[in-house]
Amino acid sequence: MGDYDVDIIKELEQKADLIRHHVIDMTCEAGSGHPGGSLSSADIFTALFFQVMRHDPSYPQWDGRDRFVLSKGHCAPAYYAVLAESGYMPVDELWSLRKLGSRLQGHPSRTMLPYVEMSTGSLGQGLSVSNGLALAFKLDGSDSRVYCICGDGEMQSGQNWEAGMFAAHYGLDNITAFVDRNRLQIDGCTEDVMAIDPIADKWKAFGWHVIEIDGHDMIQILDACQEAIATEGRPTMVIAHTTKGKGVSFMEDNAGFHGKCCTPEERVQACKELEGCQ
Repeated sequence: MGDYDVDIIKELEQKADLIRHHVIDMTCEAGSGHPGGSLSSADIFTALFFQVMRHDPSYPQWDGRDRFVLSKGHCAPAYYAVLAESGYMPVDELWSLRKLGSRLQGHPSRTMLPYVEMSTGSLGQGLSVSNGLALAFKLDGSDSRVYCICGDGEMQSGQNWEAGMFAAHYGLDNITAFVDRNRLQIDGCTEDVMAIDPIADKWKAFGWHVIEIDGHDMIQILDACQEAIATEGRPTMVIAHTTKGKGVSFMEDNAGFHGKCCTPEERVQACKELEGCQ
C-alpha cells in the first residue's frame, strides 16, 4: 500500500533491534521481568512510536497527540525502551527497571510516568479504556487516534469482547488495536490453555475491520496502520502473527521466557544475536 523509503524501513528495523537489546539488558539487570512478549511486540512498538503516531516528547500532554495503551502491561520493558529512545526519559533510566524507588515498575504506572496514558497490568482492560478515549475524541471533534496493543492470551478475558461490541456499535473508526499473536502465554500454548482461534473471524463477527499481518514485517505493520486510518465507520483489529522471544534463538517460541530473564551467560549470547544493536 505505502511507498516507503528503503532507508526509513532499515532505520526502523534497526531501531526495533535496539529496543530488543534494551529489553534483554533491562530484564537481566533487574533479574526479573517479561522479555518474551516484549521481544515479540518490539516491531509494532517501533512502527507506532517512530513512524505512525502523532506525539511530541517535548510536550507529552499535548492535546492533539494520538494515544497509546499497552493493554498487556507485563510487556512494559519494550514500552519503556521505546519511550526512552523517543526522548521521554533518559536511556540510562532503563537500568532501574523494577528496582525500589524506580519510576519503571513491573507494569506501566501513570502515577509514576504521566506520559503513560493508562496504568495496566490487569489483563483485558486496555481496550475498554481505548474505547473511552476514542469516543471522547469523537464527541470533541478531535482527529486524534488511539492505538492499543493486546496480548493473545489476553483474548481469553471476556471484557475484550464487551469492548469489541461497544467499539463497533459506536463506529469508533479512530481505534487501531493489535493482537500480538505469538501463540504462547505463561502456561504454554494459547490453544492448549484456552483456544482463541479463529481469532480473526471472531473480531469480524463483532463488526471490526480485521487485517492479518506478519508482525515482524515493518512494511506490513505500516500498511496495516494506513489501511486502518482509511477505514471509515468501523474500528480496526490487526492480528499480528509474531514469534515469542523474537531475535534470540533460545528464547524464540519458548513459553519459559514469558516471565523469566536470561542468565548472565545467556545475556551475552542474546546480545550477540541481536543485529543492529549498539
